[in-house]
Amino acid sequence: MRALSADNLVAKVPLVWRALATALLLGLVLLALVEQRARILRGGAEIRLRSVPVDPRDLFRGDYVILAYPISTVEADAAGQPAFERGERVYVSLGQDEQGFAKATGVTRDWPKAVDGTVVIAGRVTSTSACATNADGDFDCSGRRNRLRIAYGLESYFVPQGEGKAIETTDKARIEVVAAVSSSGEAAIKRLLIDGKPLYAEPPY
Repeated sequence: MRALSADNLVAKVPLVWRALATALLLGLVLLALVEQRARILRGGAEIRLRSVPVDPRDLFRGDYVILAYPISTVEADAAGQPAFERGERVYVSLGQDEQGFAKATGVTRDWPKAVDGTVVIAGRVTSTSACATNADGDFDCSGRRNRLRIAYGLESYFVPQGEGKAIETTDKARIEVVAAVSSSGEAAIKRLLIDGKPLYAEPPY
């Protein structure tokens, strides 16, 4: 008796059961993604992020706020290692400045050695340009020529439809983000504040 191929076996399953199985699989994948984010929000280490200005045309796209941070630009120590490349996954060590906001203290390709009080956040290099956006929103091309632009998955934030006008017209210097960072470096936004007052908080689910 000839063995049935996988395609033949699938074809023998009624269409309605195949549709239900596909829907169940997609639902499980979505649930896993939601739970992964919820774990970060529940148990991740909190960091405060100062927001810096971005191109005003990109400030608000639909119902997403576009954000940038001082830690988005990191000085890479190129001594003794190959130059970083665009698209490369990296790990950024974070300390705190005088106001308690996160500041980048180093970037590596591999997980750095643990140091008390240091949070490690995973990101991806988006640019190796020598220029960076300073606190005034202007391009600064001074200093060392090994600055990296790094994205952490914290660069956009969803707000309820029609409720973004307050953010759209607010000076970015007044906006603060509280993010959670997991033990593996994955990050998610927990709260968005203006002048230190919570504007939006992300529910755990």
